[in-house]
Amino acid sequence: MLTRTAAAMALVLGLGWSSSAFAQETVKIGVILPYSGPFADAANQLEAGIKLYMQQNGDEVAGKKIEIIRKDTGGPAPDVAKRLAQELVVRDQVDILAGFALTPEALGAADVSAEAQKLMVVMNAATSVVTEKSPYIVRTSVTIPQVNYAFGKWAFEQGGVKEVYTLVSDYGPGHDAQSSFSKGFTEAGGKIVGADKTPVANPDFSAFVQRVKDANPEAVYVFIPGGAQPAALGKALADRGLTPPNVKLFGQGELTHPEALESMGETAKGIITTYHYTLERDDPLNNEYVKSYREANNGRSPDLFSIGGYDGMHLIYESLKKTNGDTGGDALIEAAKGMSWTSPRGPMSIDPETRDVVQTVYIREVKEVDGKLQNVIIHEIPDVKDPLHGAK
Repeated sequence: MLTRTAAAMALVLGLGWSSSAFAQETVKIGVILPYSGPFADAANQLEAGIKLYMQQNGDEVAGKKIEIIRKDTGGPAPDVAKRLAQELVVRDQVDILAGFALTPEALGAADVSAEAQKLMVVMNAATSVVTEKSPYIVRTSVTIPQVNYAFGKWAFEQGGVKEVYTLVSDYGPGHDAQSSFSKGFTEAGGKIVGADKTPVANPDFSAFVQRVKDANPEAVYVFIPGGAQPAALGKALADRGLTPPNVKLFGQGELTHPEALESMGETAKGIITTYHYTLERDDPLNNEYVKSYREANNGRSPDLFSIGGYDGMHLIYESLKKTNGDTGGDALIEAAKGMSWTSPRGPMSIDPETRDVVQTVYIREVKEVDGKLQNVIIHEIPDVKDPLHGAK
């Protein structure tokens, strides 16, 4: 027997309801994020990116007012994300689904996007498979393999190491990070001498870091989600001497967020990370973005969540302009395919076949600049696609 929500959903779909059929003066965007729970900070940063874009570009596009309807998963909670997406479509009659800081929640809502034929803008969730789960999904953030496969090759060919121990969070993005970095590293000629996974929620890193120390590796590769974990893991590694110059330390960019650098102090020097956004990148557009973001957020700096939300809103606005306000899913996804623009992160575009982001991958090293530790770009790899479903 159908639940009330499912029955309503079926009725909506059966009637062929679409916002393009009933013109509205308001474009409703349902934003689904873990505003509470262990990933609340990530949600707040992404939300701040959304708000900054709207502050700078107004709340009207193609003659229609933009309305944001926010829903909290308290996640990671894929079932909750799916239920909230259904409610947004059926009860709130949103035109677009957006947000999705976490992969499980993006996957949870994907079926709703497909069935309701709603554009779904993934502003962070970074597992490769996400865009394949609905033909109406487009991603404006990053994929884990996109940055880590190239990083693995770089680590062997230019990073000066032959053996690496990997330590990642035990969920989809962590698995992607470990497999893609390892693939790039071993294909280049390197050897993985140990591999371990930590719980995704509230982990105690001490036992895991001790195992790394006991293995005495030449280098360590780390992946953990953003938020509070990078600083905690960085401190655990530093406490056991597993930071440069004792051991080469590689990781995805979350490891050296400003808060993590502050926690690790001098022991962070020499850590090398890969990322799609670097707030210190000296570019007029990025400098203005960072300045504006800090002014709007009590001095806090933007991060990967912020830029995903900011560019996600850019894609929504530009797609609506191209469709002249038509909010039908087919019209919007066609408008998004192949779109390109210059972001504070650098040049980026949407692959028309995969609906996934194409962008520059940065290799950064923590150095002291004017008496302060920061990520300094030491190598750039332009126009990188996800190697799992976007490589040609």
